[in-house]
Amino acid sequence: MNLDRAVMAFAGVMILVSVALTYFVSPWWLLLTTFVGLNLLQASFTGFCPAAMLLGKLGIKSGCAFK
Repeated sequence: MNLDRAVMAFAGVMILVSVALTYFVSPWWLLLTTFVGLNLLQASFTGFCPAAMLLGKLGIKSGCAFK
């Protein structure tokens, strides 16, 4: 798995967790979904993604989007 796919998987997991927390705990957890979506949007334009930096430091090899 390269870094690009790991970032997409991490974002997907975060969104699903946020939806579950919204359903079972509080509607305020939709803010996490909003944050993840906005972070993905800005990363698509700037190439800066904190999740990619963290996963890269964990040893996942770089893909074509995040170098």
